Formats: sequence, structure tokens, C-alpha cells
Amino acid sequence: MFSPVFIYSDRFLAHRCRQFHVERPERLLAICQHLQRAFPVAEWREPTPVGEGLTPWLEKIHSRVYLEQLTQIAAKGGGWLDADTYLNEESDRVARLAVQAWLDGVDLATQRQQPIFVLARPPGHHALRERGMGFCLLANGAIASYYALSLPSIKRVAILDWDVHHGNGTQALVQDHPQIAYCSLHEFPAYPYTGEGGDRGPHKNVLNLPMPRGATGETYRAAFQDHVLPFLQQFQPDLLIVSAGYDAHRDDPLSSIKLEEADYGWMMCRCLQITHRIVVGLEGGYNLEALGRSMVATVAATVADGGALKLPHKGQDIA
Repeated sequence: MFSPVFIYSDRFLAHRCRQFHVERPERLLAICQHLQRAFPVAEWREPTPVGEGLTPWLEKIHSRVYLEQLTQIAAKGGGWLDADTYLNEESDRVARLAVQAWLDGVDLATQRQQPIFVLARPPGHHALRERGMGFCLLANGAIASYYALSLPSIKRVAILDWDVHHGNGTQALVQDHPQIAYCSLHEFPAYPYTGEGGDRGPHKNVLNLPMPRGATGETYRAAFQDHVLPFLQQFQPDLLIVSAGYDAHRDDPLSSIKLEEADYGWMMCRCLQITHRIVVGLEGGYNLEALGRSMVATVAATVADGGALKLPHKGQDIA
């Protein structure tokens, strides 16, 4: 049984588009409201202030030209990287703080031997070395995985991405490192139209599991049992990073997958069979109610005693 630990800052709310955008601050507000109601006794931590020590980790993944581009766009008041991905005057600072929060999550998960939940935005799993896309500016999970390998107790890191969209950026940035494994369950065909099942990476360290439109929790659970768990167990990671998108929920506007809250709790329970050193970092999820309830189910799986927790079905609250 673990007491929940959340890394969060109100500063993550400052990244906001001037027009309506599904990747909006209200996502975090909804999550926090649900978590505070469900877990009145929990540890809430501010991320470490961003300092010069973050720069080498950013530059390990992203080019200096791209990092300077983000800073310059924000300094001019904001703008668009592509048709989906925006910045305002605060976005560069917020994105760097989000990366720092993921690194803090790695430190805490390693030190405490328990899951740590990073409630940060903007998301990161589509970000490439020299390009942001798909609402993502910096590659939070990929940077966190390289940082983790700098710690003496971490020799292998696995990234599990259950966002409904394939994490093309994360895979591209980690697949050449034999000490990092990447596994993704995602709707296919769907944005960004990558992640075909035959793509195993140069070191056989990639597992892509394309899910058909309309797939349910039963489909995901079978994929977990038959493919995800064997892949992760064979890799034997010292740390598991979960790119936790909740846009595969049946009520999400951006997908046609039909997961429910209980499915996320079930997947989190399976993750605990791999290791207790887990960093759960937020990616997508755009129906506010479904997002909040799914996060509650994920956290509840880690505070359940011996797996006895009864996770919610659609329409039930677990608070």
C-alpha cells in the first residue's frame, strides 16, 4: 500500500491558447479536483525550480536551435509551431518546468520505491528532436528516461505509453538506446500515423500494439497479458515510466477507443507486477470528467491493499 504522491504546480496552468484548444489548463484543474476529493490524505509537491542543471538534459534530446526557437516564440508573445501546437508568452518556461517535474518524479520513485504521479503540461510524447507537434513542446518522457540512466541504481528504463496516439517522438528519441525500452498501445490508423506493429526498433526494444477503432478494455487487457507484460518482464526495467494519456476513454472527443476508468486501474495494477519504481506522467485526455475519473482509478490501483480495491465501472465514483 502506498500513500499517493503528486507533483504539481499552478504554474502549469499558464500555458494557454488564446482561442479554444482541447489541450487547456482546465485539464489539470479537473484532475486536481477529482484527486483531492478521492485522496484527502496525499502528498502534494511543487517541482524543483528550473535551474542551469536542466539545460544539459534538454540538449541531450533537443537541438539548441529548436530550444532557442521555443524561447524566441514565447518572448514575442507566442505563436503556432503547427496547426495543432501553440505557445503563449509563458509556454517555454512552463514546458521546461514540466520536464523538471518529470525528472523530480524519477528521483522520488527511485528513492521511495513507489509510484509517483507527475501532473504537468504541456504533454511531450510527440515532440521530436527539432520539432514540436501534436500539442507537445518538449519530450518529457524521453528526457526523463535518459536522466534516470544517470542514477547509479538505474541500468534499464522502460516507457509504457497508453495514450491513444502513438508516441512517435518518444520512440524516435529512445529507440537507439539499448538500455531503454518503449511500448505503446494506440489507435491505428490515427494521428500521427506511426507505430505499426512490425516496428521493433534497432535493438528489439520497441513494442507497438496498434488497436483497432472501437477496441474495448477487453482488447487492451488481452494485449497486456499476451504482449505487454512478457515484453516488460523480459526487459526487466529498474524504472518504469508511464506516458499516461487518457484519450482512449470512451468519452474522449479525439478517439474511437472505448476504455473506461476501471481499465486504467487494471493496467496500473499490472504495472506494479513489473516494478514499484514507476513515474506516471500526464499526456493526453480531453474529456474533463473522464480524465479526472480515470486518473483517480489509476492512483487508486497503487493505494489498494493487495489488489483488493474494487475499481469503478462507468458511472460509479471511487472516492
